[in-house]
Amino acid sequence: MSEAGVRAVIEGIHSSPTQAVLFLSGGASQIIGWLLSVPGASNTVLETVVPYSRMSMIQLLSKIPSKFCSQDTAEDMALLAYNRALKLSTPGSPVLGVGFTGSLASSRPKLGDHRFHLSTRTADRLWVSTVTLSKGLRTREQEDKVSSHILLKAIANACRVPATFDSGLTESEVSDECEKQFDEDQELEQLINGQIYFKIYPFASGTDMSTAERKIILSGSFHPLHDGHLKLLEVAASICGDVYPCFEISAVNADKPPLTVSQIKDRVKQFEKVGKTVIISSQPYFYKKAEIFPGSAFVIGADTAVRLINPKYYDGDYKKMLEILIGCKKTGCIFLVGGRNVDGAFKVLEDFDIPEELRDMFISIPADKFRVDISSTDLRKSFGM
Repeated sequence: MSEAGVRAVIEGIHSSPTQAVLFLSGGASQIIGWLLSVPGASNTVLETVVPYSRMSMIQLLSKIPSKFCSQDTAEDMALLAYNRALKLSTPGSPVLGVGFTGSLASSRPKLGDHRFHLSTRTADRLWVSTVTLSKGLRTREQEDKVSSHILLKAIANACRVPATFDSGLTESEVSDECEKQFDEDQELEQLINGQIYFKIYPFASGTDMSTAERKIILSGSFHPLHDGHLKLLEVAASICGDVYPCFEISAVNADKPPLTVSQIKDRVKQFEKVGKTVIISSQPYFYKKAEIFPGSAFVIGADTAVRLINPKYYDGDYKKMLEILIGCKKTGCIFLVGGRNVDGAFKVLEDFDIPEELRDMFISIPADKFRVDISSTDLRKSFGM
C-alpha cells in the first residue's frame, strides 16, 4: 500500500467521531507512527500502550495468560482497551478498543509459526483476526509493516471508514476472521457481569459534546425520575460551566440484587422521554465511579455527603475514609452538594465538618438556587409503588 493510501485512510479515521485506545505487543508498531503523524490524531488516539515484556503483559491483563500470543489474549487486550477508552473519551463519543499480539521474525529462528492476532471491540461488536505468515518470506521490518497494514484496515472498518486496499498478504496467507455482534440486552448483561464499565444513552439534543471539558453526573436509582432530579442537575451544570450533563444509574447495588435488563430498560425510557443523557454503570460506590469517570463532577445531596465523610462506612476507620476520598480527588473528581433533609432537618454542605484535606473537593449548591424536598421514595409511596 502506498504512503498516500495509508494517509487517506488515516485522514478518514481521524475525521470519524470514534476515539480509540490501542494495546499492541509483538508487532504492528509502525501503525503508531502512521496514526500520530497525520494531523487530527488527537481526535482519534486517546492512548497507545505497548506491553512488550512478559511482566508488562501480565500486569496489563492482571493474570498470566495461557499463551501470550493467542486469539484469547488479543480479545482480552481489546476489551481492556475498550474499557480504558470509555474512561478517557469525550462524553458521548463512540469508543474503540484495539488489541494486537504477535510473534514475528526475530534475531533468533522461531520453532513455531510467524503469526499475529488482532481484535477490535466497540459497544456492539467484537472482531478478531488471526494471520499466519509464510516463514522466511519477509524480514522482521516487512512483517511488522504487513501487520500494521492489516491492523490499520481493522481500525478503519471499526470506524466505518472505507479501506479496501491490498494488505500485502500472499494467496496462501489467509486472515482467519470471526465476529460477534451484541444487541442491547447482551451489552447490558455484559455490564451487569462487570465485563464493561458502562453504557451511555445519549438522548440529550442540542448539546455540543466536543466542547465539554468534563461530565457532570447525577447518580441515583431514579425510581422514578422526577422534576427535582432534572432541576438539580440543571442548577449544578450552571455552576460548573462547560460540562456535559448526565444522569447515572448503577446496575449493581451495594446492598441489593443487581437490576435486571428489563428494569434497566424501563428506567432508561424515562430519560428518553425527557431527552436527557443517562449512563448505566457497573459501580455502586463513588470511589469506584471516580475511577471510571475521571475528572467528573458528581452531584450529590447533603445526606450522601455526610455518609461519604462518615468513618462508619469505612469499617470505622477515619484514615481509610481519608485515603479513599483523597484517591477520588486524585482522579480530578469533585462533588457538588445540594441541600437535603437529614434526620428531619434541611441541611446544606456548610452544616457539616468536612476534613481539611477534602474541603476543596466539595462545592455547595446554595439553597436559594435549589431546594426541592420531594424524593423518589415519597413518590413511590404516593403512587403505591
